[in-house]
Amino acid sequence: MKASIIGSGLGGLLTAAKLSKAGFEVDVFERLPFIGGRFANLPYKGFQLSTGALHMIPHGSRGPLAQMLSEVGANVKIIDSKPMAMIRKENDEIIDFGDFRNELPITKKVKLGTILAYSLKFKPESNISFRDWTLKYFDDDFLLRLADSFCGWALSLRAKDVPAREVLETIGNMYRYKGSGVPVGGCGAVTGALADIIRSNGGRLHTRSHVDRIIIEKEKAVGVSVNGKEKYADLVISNSGHAQTCKLYDCKDKDYLEKIKAVRPSKGIKICVSADEPLIGHSGVYFTPYTERINGINEVTHSDPNLAPAGKHLVMSHQAVISDDIRREIDLGLSDLKRMFPHKKYEILLVQSYSNGWPVNRAASGKDIGNRTPVSDLYIVGDGAKGKGGIEVEGVSLGVRNVVREIGIA
Repeated sequence: MKASIIGSGLGGLLTAAKLSKAGFEVDVFERLPFIGGRFANLPYKGFQLSTGALHMIPHGSRGPLAQMLSEVGANVKIIDSKPMAMIRKENDEIIDFGDFRNELPITKKVKLGTILAYSLKFKPESNISFRDWTLKYFDDDFLLRLADSFCGWALSLRAKDVPAREVLETIGNMYRYKGSGVPVGGCGAVTGALADIIRSNGGRLHTRSHVDRIIIEKEKAVGVSVNGKEKYADLVISNSGHAQTCKLYDCKDKDYLEKIKAVRPSKGIKICVSADEPLIGHSGVYFTPYTERINGINEVTHSDPNLAPAGKHLVMSHQAVISDDIRREIDLGLSDLKRMFPHKKYEILLVQSYSNGWPVNRAASGKDIGNRTPVSDLYIVGDGAKGKGGIEVEGVSLGVRNVVREIGIA
């Protein structure tokens, strides 16, 4: 059987690797001159920056992405972060993420421990936001700030903008997989290894190949038009999100179009920093609930020093975008860095913003409408169709898992 895959982002490459390993004849069409999308390396001044995601796998060597990489035989080494995460308090004291309950009065501490231990049992059926859900059980400024910091880092959203049930699914996955990790070689090592697997199984990767149309016959996807040339296939899988994919075949399904209208992307800003000495001192997540904008920081060179020139450290901050004034959002993030590290010597390497046609996620977490389309044999993967409770690339992996199961691949 033949499969045409639109886009070589992580979702497209994971799907292509799974299908090619299962015996499918796979073609991946990428409009850009490089593969990987927002999960590729960006060499700059001797550093290995990234085109989008941080050089981090949220659930480390045990999570959904690591499991799928192992299944297809991708040669990727993931170094689990120790500690998993730390929190910077208002007085600049640093505490372990697992100890944040100690900051609460005893009654709130007991209640929170119970709720976290049975997070899925407390999962609401309504669309109550995580902020409102937190207020329902606790009236605590520290917890509300931590909720915003966590959601901003993990989902590029504020706590008020994400359903509580989605965050609780995410928390459940954190406890299940126990920690984050850094892939040796960064994002590009992951997508590069997947490309190697696809090619070794006979698959083909086509860059500078723009899919201008999905070919539909009798409500079934039968191929794609690439740079004006028709390529027929038994399956079409798009890594471009529901809205963009819909445009490729002029969708007329009103219910589906209404669902797409309700989906909004998540927006974020990443600041890449070169430091002469460690800024945070570990490769885990550094949550910053008392900053103006920055939600979390990673210092990936503690796991892989080769991501920076000798003697340098690569630090990446991430923040959810709150207003439409991107320049101001960036300035607030830069000011946060100055306040947090006033006596440290560092240099801003690159500031990247992700929104509009190049967002953090094409569908904000909790707003995904699944991997199916109204058309037979046409599926959506990637950041526009993640699995429940999946942080960024882990959600992409869960979405790919859903699709390959639908196709009939274990």
